[in-house]
Amino acid sequence: MTQSFIQRSEVVFELHCRDVGFDCPGVVRGQTKEEVLRQAAEHAARVHETKITPEVAAKVEGLIRETGS
Repeated sequence: MTQSFIQRSEVVFELHCRDVGFDCPGVVRGQTKEEVLRQAAEHAARVHETKITPEVAAKVEGLIRETGS
């Protein structure tokens, strides 16, 4: 069984759904901003029945934080 994980010393990007304006505790994390945006778009479609347009994605990208894991 293989597991994918991020080393503690690696930079992680994250997006809190609340920061986008939803009353939602969801947090999306990834190793790149692109990965976070992709996961956030999937979450928005599945949980909030919202489609992320290129314009919205550009705004959301500015809300993605760089953190340590």
